[in-house]
Amino acid sequence: MQFSELWLRSFVSPDLDSDALGHLLTMAGLEVEEQDGVAAVFSKVVVAQIVEAEKHPNADKLRVCKVDAGQGELLQIVCGAPNAAVGIRIPCALVGADLAGFGIKAAKLRGVESFGMLCSAKELGISEESSGLLILPEDAPIGTDLREYLALNDTLFTIKLTPNRADCLSLTGIAREVAALTGSPLSLPACDPVAATHDATRAIVLDAPEACPRYCGRIVRGVDARAATPEWMKQRLARSGIRSISALVDVTNYVMLELGQPLHAFDEAKLNGAIHVRFPAAGEQVLLLNGQTVTPAADTLLIADESRALAMAGVMGGEDSGITLDTTDLFLESAFFAPDAIAGRARAHGFSSDASYRFERGVDFALAGQAIERATRLILDICGGQPGPVVESVEPAKLPARAPIRLRAARVRRVLGIALSADAVAEMFVRLNLDVVRDGEDFVVTPPSYRFDLEIEEDLIEEIARLHGYDNIPVLAPRGPISMLPRPEARRDAMFVRRLVAGREFQEVINFAFVEEAWEKDFAGNTDPVRLANPIASQMSVMRSTLIGGLVANLAANRKRQTNRVRVFEIGRCFTRSVSGQPVDGFHQPIRLAALAGGLARPEQWGEAGRNVDFFDLKADLEALLFPRVAEFERVVHPALHPGRSARVILDGKCIGFIGELHPVWVQRYELGNAPVVFEIELDALLETVTPAYREVSRFPAVTRDLALVVDQDAAAAQLLKGLQSVAPGIVQRIELFDQYQGKGIEQNRKSLAFRVVMQETQKTLEDAEVDAVMTALTRHAEENLGAKLRA
Repeated sequence: MQFSELWLRSFVSPDLDSDALGHLLTMAGLEVEEQDGVAAVFSKVVVAQIVEAEKHPNADKLRVCKVDAGQGELLQIVCGAPNAAVGIRIPCALVGADLAGFGIKAAKLRGVESFGMLCSAKELGISEESSGLLILPEDAPIGTDLREYLALNDTLFTIKLTPNRADCLSLTGIAREVAALTGSPLSLPACDPVAATHDATRAIVLDAPEACPRYCGRIVRGVDARAATPEWMKQRLARSGIRSISALVDVTNYVMLELGQPLHAFDEAKLNGAIHVRFPAAGEQVLLLNGQTVTPAADTLLIADESRALAMAGVMGGEDSGITLDTTDLFLESAFFAPDAIAGRARAHGFSSDASYRFERGVDFALAGQAIERATRLILDICGGQPGPVVESVEPAKLPARAPIRLRAARVRRVLGIALSADAVAEMFVRLNLDVVRDGEDFVVTPPSYRFDLEIEEDLIEEIARLHGYDNIPVLAPRGPISMLPRPEARRDAMFVRRLVAGREFQEVINFAFVEEAWEKDFAGNTDPVRLANPIASQMSVMRSTLIGGLVANLAANRKRQTNRVRVFEIGRCFTRSVSGQPVDGFHQPIRLAALAGGLARPEQWGEAGRNVDFFDLKADLEALLFPRVAEFERVVHPALHPGRSARVILDGKCIGFIGELHPVWVQRYELGNAPVVFEIELDALLETVTPAYREVSRFPAVTRDLALVVDQDAAAAQLLKGLQSVAPGIVQRIELFDQYQGKGIEQNRKSLAFRVVMQETQKTLEDAEVDAVMTALTRHAEENLGAKLRA
């Protein structure tokens, strides 16, 4: 909302300068986005008239002018403007004038003396473009200071309104705010009824009273549509960002800015029968004033006569029924349209209008009659004419209800934290023009028709805070007991995990939770993802159920920039319709950790040959993150992973995620070069850990024995290791797989797995008999229960 300070001050003029006024509005919730003067800073520029104009003797494009600037004698000024002509009145910068830092001096131009400068609108900072001198009206008084004559000592305010403050989309609304904030007297424009001079009317039928419960109309005959718009009205419109079109259109725009009520004028000669406010018939079309032919949706309200649609109600008039410079009789419309009936209708057709912007936020439902009287008076004063009676069709039961709101004084003190007396609160409500009744310590407040935002007790408390001044509310430091919260050693937080992963040379990334639908199918096998009703982009239409897609995109972006080693991770929320294949009520939103390593396993260096990262590199990283807890890995088939180089991760008997090399199909499709390795696990599995416990350190030597077992080709080493550990006696400190062999000496479809068994006692040195007994027990268990045979 842009407006002129001088226009505002014609309604209310507090004892504040422009900066203080802007600060006041901002602190009251009407944020001032811009505050600029209407022209550049200049001085000693007056209204002047060109009396004589002759061609410069030494230049083809210059003219030597004799100018009456009200100085008692004519001034000789050399001018190069193409529109410099005898008789016109223009701005003249006198010798000694300052045009935004540029001083005007007496000078010679091509041998001819010049005592001043004739100015364009651009040179005065009034306009960004100019094709010549600024032509002033013929009645502009010669010698008058131009800033005073054009009211250039004005400031343009642009305020950023929140959607709930539609009452401030007018000068009247802003003036009410300023008066309430400062206590200054308020003088609003008169909207006295205009007496009818003829009895012609047009019937109004409300076919959709829920969408339009009030509609006023009046016929005005004999208007002069070609009459000139007064300069004061043009100036106020221009400084509000609206271009002057014609007197009749300008009046409707002016009243909209002044009162906040959008109006529309139809050419009376183009109307047929009664005016209907209705919804469209199937396939009905309207040619709008912007030249666009639209087919309104079934819920789009129309203004129509007996034969056709005339306009989109509350949005834009129709071309076929609009007024022109030949219009002599007009039908003036002023109505209240329910916000829900207007919201989004203009945007659905790719445009917006000042009227729809106001109606969809809420216009004063009691204002229609006043606005039509105000517009009628202005039309008669500017264009002449004979007004008819105002016809109003209204459904009182469909108008918005303004229910009383009870405000408790104790609630005000508790919410705002300041002590305000009941009399002070009552005085604020009076300044806001609210109907208030005292009920003991409580107030019963009835909001006016233009305050759609006042509905509950907290709304009134906000009004009190605004009038008291947010900057006047004392800043008090919160006080309370401070105690250190316990942090159990068996629980880690997400930041601790981030540091662990970063310590393994991974860099954290943050990707969108909105992803391509193809990613879900490729990396999660998800054909029914959670879809977005209103995606921000076509390639971000579903919610992710896995973090892998984002990491693959990160890798692809780095590959295109010739980055050979990429190690990234992300901690983020995923969105699925099920938990472990079981559907859930609503959406399951687990937080997971995923990591990807691609390219070289180690940074390039002279002392070590380069090799690409593999499954076991990333498996070592994952095991380090889980330490001291030990996970198991079982072969798995996963849509994102290579079928022979992938595993699920099991911790304490529960699957917490998966790890593996990316499937060759996706490596090729996403142009990744060498296959990266990824894992994705539930974050909660990393947050839980084991409390450290003391274990005595042995002073006696450890004994190491190797156990080589021949098993079937498809036997899992992890299952064999787990079986050996289950029967190992207490002196066995650890059992580790250190070798796998296939080939000569081993039967076909069989393999040899070699385990290193480390044994140690804390109280004595182990004897050979004890060590042999342990190895015998492990061998017997492997042969009898695990299908293994001791390798010869």
